[in-house]
Amino acid sequence: MTSYQSNPEAIATDEETIGINHVEIIENVIDTLEQDDSAMVNHAAEGGTLWKFKYGSVEVFVQLGGKTDEDTLTVWSAVLKLPAKDEPKLMRQLLEMNCSSTFEARFGIIENQVVVIAIRTLADLSASEVSRLITVVASIADNNDDALQSEFGAT
Repeated sequence: MTSYQSNPEAIATDEETIGINHVEIIENVIDTLEQDDSAMVNHAAEGGTLWKFKYGSVEVFVQLGGKTDEDTLTVWSAVLKLPAKDEPKLMRQLLEMNCSSTFEARFGIIENQVVVIAIRTLADLSASEVSRLITVVASIADNNDDALQSEFGAT
């Protein structure tokens, strides 16, 4: 990944001619949330883009899978490494939180890590939805990582 500085004038793509410029919107949202100039971006050869930035005590990842309506925007942040202490209690707590406090996001497991994640196809995706998804994942992850690590983190 490489560091980046947002330059909206330099982000003229075919997306602008057909509507929303997802790259520009994502970078603008990250610029408002990231701390300590921590934002980095990686452009994949297949056309996808991956951003990483620091928000509070967590790292947040934003992946734009492409430009078509069927492609996805995925936002995630790891909050706890597995295995954990009292995993049945942890899983119950995460399921309860999924029902009551995660909005469009949810807790899940990726590569032996508990993550907060949100996935949305690009079809009819508005700028405000992009902003909300990134902000919701970052906030939920930052608000819960310390407590989850304290209670369930391996010793």
